[in-house]
Amino acid sequence: MDTRWLLVDMLPKMQCAIQALKSASVISIDTEYDSFRYFREKLCLIQIYIHDTVYIFDPLGHLNLSFLGEYFNNDQILKIFHAAENDIRLLKRDYGFHFRNIFDTHRAAMILGFQELSLEKMIKEFVGVELQKNKKIQRSRWDHRPLTEDQLRYAAQDVIYLPVLYEKESMELRSKGLQEETTKAFAKIAEADWREKTFDRQGYKKIKGCDDLNQKQKNLLKTLYCWRFQRAKDENKAIFMFLPDNNLLGLAQDATHPEKYLSKRKMKVYGEEIERLISDA
Repeated sequence: MDTRWLLVDMLPKMQCAIQALKSASVISIDTEYDSFRYFREKLCLIQIYIHDTVYIFDPLGHLNLSFLGEYFNNDQILKIFHAAENDIRLLKRDYGFHFRNIFDTHRAAMILGFQELSLEKMIKEFVGVELQKNKKIQRSRWDHRPLTEDQLRYAAQDVIYLPVLYEKESMELRSKGLQEETTKAFAKIAEADWREKTFDRQGYKKIKGCDDLNQKQKNLLKTLYCWRFQRAKDENKAIFMFLPDNNLLGLAQDATHPEKYLSKRKMKVYGEEIERLISDA
């Protein structure tokens, strides 16, 4: 299937997307987000397939995308997702959107008894098409601008098969009398809310090498572990990218030489703070 897509990055293109939404009874939705490099997942793209075009909206651009909420909450428009919960959570978190009348092809496949639930597997099973998913693009920097044409094409391809997948799965669900079960499941998914990462105060004990520390070193490791979590949260950086476990363990083992375990930049920014934590531990 040819992928026709439009990057909605200017007001005239947004007006075009609005006109399409006004006449839509079924839309497919997906997002691209970065959960690898950030403490809080960063929403980077919203893809909506309407009729024969994928409209690609940029949450990091200058356009106000709040108008989408009117259509997401419209009970007369069917919204098709694959594995909807994370998409819905992030869209609720960033925009306060509400969702009604959704269909999740991932949950439908689970209810139908499938074990392999990836979008590629479902499309091959029900549609007979093999998606060519480029892992390098999948893991690319969706938060960097400008996006490449390959990235945009990749983002568009995830939604174009969802309507036909919905039709095929719906037929199977009806034939097996599972409509009521899926309706309840979809309503619950639509209520999903985003939640902040919880902090495990005993998590430092899971760091490899902790058991080999003496009690003073363990106390320091715990202090540094708590500090790292809060700092990573404040700066919205992935914890392991902010300060990896092995560096944290090194600081606890060799507290007199923090420069061995921190980059020059981090020594400059956090050196005094870490030295205070070490002296107070």
